[in-house]
Amino acid sequence: LEKPDGTKRTRSPFFIRGAPQGKAIPITGGKHEGYLATPPPDKARKTSAILFLPDIMGIWQNSRLLADEFASNGYLTLLLDTFNGDPLPVRAVVNDEVDIAKWLAGGSTGDNPHNEPAIDPIVLDAIKVLREGYGVKKLGAVGYCFGAKYLVRHWNAGIDAGYLAHPSFVDAGELAAINGPVSIAAAETDYIFPAEKRHETEDILIKNGKQY
Repeated sequence: LEKPDGTKRTRSPFFIRGAPQGKAIPITGGKHEGYLATPPPDKARKTSAILFLPDIMGIWQNSRLLADEFASNGYLTLLLDTFNGDPLPVRAVVNDEVDIAKWLAGGSTGDNPHNEPAIDPIVLDAIKVLREGYGVKKLGAVGYCFGAKYLVRHWNAGIDAGYLAHPSFVDAGELAAINGPVSIAAAETDYIFPAEKRHETEDILIKNGKQY
């Protein structure tokens, strides 16, 4: 945003109030980390869970508290660090102060890429942890922005239902692999997921007879 004089207007992130109740757990043999939010015993849906794939800000105050909210409704929830300890700073994202393409290619240090070969094993191991380590039989997944791509990409690795919020960088081949009910929240104005892409997505889901 710009002020009337042409200088950049900075914006402050919106922080959800509260203290996170979950805990950090190791993923991929301790190479990566997840945030596990556990439901109250009297509400726990014992064989159901949610895999939470975040946007480019990764694990932070708001995503932790959102995971806690899912857990408070009875679902064991695993929020993933898909960026190997290198999420983008919240304030920098809000104020468009980062080169996202450069960060995806090499991370903040130039040698820590956030691409498919780097992220795929993290997501696959998280699904395995939930299925085998926690006895999950029904797995829902939520993917926000960047995370939505990896939800769709690994649907057939063990995801039963999905929710995509303003998805980014999802290609047609990945969409065609969806094999269960899916909900998509799309913004009216979104240069990454514009109306044309939304309509293409709907056409693919309709053609394949998927519930959405």
